[in-house]
Amino acid sequence: MTVLGVAVRAGAPLGGGAERVELADGRTVVVKKAEASALRAEAAGLSWLRVAGATPVPAVLDVDPERLVTEFVPPGAPDSAAAAALGSGLARLHAAGAPAFGAAPPDGPSAAWIGHAPMRNEPAPSWPEWYAADRLLPYLRTATDAGDLTRDEAAVVELVCDRLPALAGPAEPPARLHGDLWSGNVLWSPAGAWLIDPAAHGGHRETDLAMLALFGCPHLDTVLRAYDRTAPLADGWAQRVPLHQLFPLLVHTVLFGRGYAARTAEAARAALRAD
Repeated sequence: MTVLGVAVRAGAPLGGGAERVELADGRTVVVKKAEASALRAEAAGLSWLRVAGATPVPAVLDVDPERLVTEFVPPGAPDSAAAAALGSGLARLHAAGAPAFGAAPPDGPSAAWIGHAPMRNEPAPSWPEWYAADRLLPYLRTATDAGDLTRDEAAVVELVCDRLPALAGPAEPPARLHGDLWSGNVLWSPAGAWLIDPAAHGGHRETDLAMLALFGCPHLDTVLRAYDRTAPLADGWAQRVPLHQLFPLLVHTVLFGRGYAARTAEAARAALRAD
């Protein structure tokens, strides 16, 4: 077996279809196997997220319909300095912008993925309209049809969709999002934090920050303070965290079932209380 035209010396699984691969020329790379459209979307996303001064992402070394080869980033441990750099770097990444809410990265497919769930990336004129139509409602229908959300649980999410223009907060320009920024997709290295496994698209910058909080990011308070110093957040952003967490919670309900149903419904109720 060869990678980048070089014989493979050894490999070790990293999870999520990825493998750390040692090449005969001494290099170490990451090789990921997945659906061809998912590989194409991830490669396009990684390239789009490479913004000067922003949090770094692994370089794309090769991509074809069967595998994606990226730079290997050695693991390390989180600390407050790295967390502060992550916050300011995310602010710069978001400020790089996107053509529209829902826009795919250049050369990225509109039919993309978040984890193992399909995700549609099509431009829309406003964040509330797009967030309801292309993020909340598709996963709500899937979860409800599968019996993973009850009618009452679904109704409260539908009410959020109906009230989104009032819940969305001050209008903001489309941000360049990682798109799946739960804590597991922050790789802490000896050189600081890196972002991996994106589901990149144009969206609302508060979504990335809310996803960081969803499953517990190390030094989150430091990350958020550094972000706010670099690009001040709009008034009321903390009260809108449940609104932005509703999308990843619906995705988890679709992928993993009723174990996430109660948390999804509570996020919807909390979003409505913030109005």
